[in-house]
Amino acid sequence: MLPETSCGPLYVSPVVRRPVGREPPRSKRCIDRGMREFMAGILTWPWFSEPHGYDFNGTLVLSDSGNFCIDPVEPTDEVLDRLSKEGVAQILITNRNHTRAANRVREQTGAQVAIHPADAAYASEHGTPIDAELEVGQHVGPFTIVGVPGKSAGEVALHDAARRLLIVGDAVIGNPPGRLSLLPERVMDDPRGLRASVRTLLELDFDAVLVGDGVPIGEGGRERFQELVASFPPD
Repeated sequence: MLPETSCGPLYVSPVVRRPVGREPPRSKRCIDRGMREFMAGILTWPWFSEPHGYDFNGTLVLSDSGNFCIDPVEPTDEVLDRLSKEGVAQILITNRNHTRAANRVREQTGAQVAIHPADAAYASEHGTPIDAELEVGQHVGPFTIVGVPGKSAGEVALHDAARRLLIVGDAVIGNPPGRLSLLPERVMDDPRGLRASVRTLLELDFDAVLVGDGVPIGEGGRERFQELVASFPPD
């Protein structure tokens, strides 16, 4: 059962609840930028992107080995206070464009920032100090770092086998709600390479998908990946 608030379900199930293209205007939807529990030990908060028309998402992972913040988006004061109280050991960045509010979270919590070395220079040049590297195959808390190059050379995903959870940055997006899609090819370094990377994600065991952009999928995420891959042109 997915958690609910007065706004209704926090996450979209594998079944789209309204016809595609009939999402109500943002002004008519509940705007809740507080911390949400996606599953036990996994909290998220949104920041609505007007140009894109959907939420960007930050994630807090509670772990006995130290808490992790993934691709933090701009937090409200309430969210920033929660991050401070919970504590953050490390900020994990999935790609060069998802540094987002990393500096603000770092300043508030003292957390180190980690990114794949192929994307580190870009992040540093755009104002985000990098303290550590994320290597493919590395184990960080409950996650295994998975390489998904294509959008950028250093794009990674995080796989939590115990929770059957996959966290992605820009490899795929949760738009329209209840489905997965790719960003426009014009923002990709290597569209063909990204499609190949997304295909390899189906080798992992997962059900839930947390996306950096769009609406997360609480269950049936693997099936949504299969549908997306089936739509790819032959490469």
